[in-house]
Amino acid sequence: MDQSIADDLLIDAESDSVPPPARPGGGRILLGLSLVLIAFNLRPVFSSLSALLPEVMHDTGLSPGGASSLTILPVLCLGLFAPLAPVLARRIGTERTLLGAVLLVALGTGLRGLASVPALLAGSALAGAGIAVGNVLLPGMVKRDFPDRAALMTGFYTMALCTGAACAAGLTVPIDQRLGGAWGWALACWAVPAVVAGLVWAPRAFSAASRVQHAGHVVRGLWRDRLAWQVTLFMGLQSALAYSVFGWLAPILRDRGLDAVTAGLVVSVSVIFQVAASLLAPSLAVRFRNQSGIAVALAVIALVPLLGLLFAPLSTVWLWSLPLGIGQGGLFALALTFIVLRSPDSAVAAELSAMAQGVGYVLAAGGPLLVGLLHDWTGGYGATGALFIVLTLGIALSGFWAGRMLQVGATAVPR
Repeated sequence: MDQSIADDLLIDAESDSVPPPARPGGGRILLGLSLVLIAFNLRPVFSSLSALLPEVMHDTGLSPGGASSLTILPVLCLGLFAPLAPVLARRIGTERTLLGAVLLVALGTGLRGLASVPALLAGSALAGAGIAVGNVLLPGMVKRDFPDRAALMTGFYTMALCTGAACAAGLTVPIDQRLGGAWGWALACWAVPAVVAGLVWAPRAFSAASRVQHAGHVVRGLWRDRLAWQVTLFMGLQSALAYSVFGWLAPILRDRGLDAVTAGLVVSVSVIFQVAASLLAPSLAVRFRNQSGIAVALAVIALVPLLGLLFAPLSTVWLWSLPLGIGQGGLFALALTFIVLRSPDSAVAAELSAMAQGVGYVLAAGGPLLVGLLHDWTGGYGATGALFIVLTLGIALSGFWAGRMLQVGATAVPR
């Protein structure tokens, strides 16, 4: 499929809204920077907790299985709250909905500063709900406000997602050390950039003209389509692997003997390499009529370094961080690309996106949960390698089937 065709099918949460008036260059730059700043805040809640999870477990008395609830809750919320984003956008406008999402992220992240299990759970849920809404709305805003630069802006906000995760993974432990071991405040400090993003976005949210929303189309047959479930399964399984890494890789490396700062930096470097992969994978995928081989290759590229980080000598950890980032970044970008390539039109793409994210992220929450439970049952992280192998086999199989040159059999009909 040609790249321009793929860009035209980018998922738009406001596909039925009245197009906005053209904006001057300076205004578009400010808008673009605002969206990038918002995207920066959609991942620190995951990687910041991972960096300090041993301290949190020690001070709160949580077992690894109990700590899993902290790692899976925001992931679970990504799936549960994603379907609400288009509904809220139609009712109160995308700009105001996105402002509310950013403020939820700030509030949830700030609650972690209370350093208690109830506050950590409540904060994770609130932040996860806000992130879910932001995940859904950002691609639509890019398509709506930057129709001639959609691919470029998608690349920018994807880079911001990875940068936010990398910064939180690498800086949370040094911040904790500077604060004298106050891990609650170290986690809560990531509310500051979210507050800044909210302040920057607020004038636009309250000054934006109301947009007329239309009933649009109804998509029929999607939930009965085998290919749609294969795309959804690929999204869910690669996310399960990714959030297992986000939530547990730093504790695993610390358990193997790395100090807290180095373990966080290994995760941070891996996330940085996801940027290049997430930018290159879609462009590479659309050059081929069939993406099955790419999906299988990326699954293997992600698995091998994970096993290396689990079992190879600690002196090699930096060598494994690069291919891990490439594999995981490529899988995530390919999952989003499948939604575009397997859809016959933008209406079906929007519904397939909601299905893949809603069901997929609920499925993904099982990954971090199983890592913690396996540690409880076995007393170590060695069994996690078997879990990663099983997840990767599922990713490769679902990716092989989802990568075939087919389209879902669903159809969009007027309401």
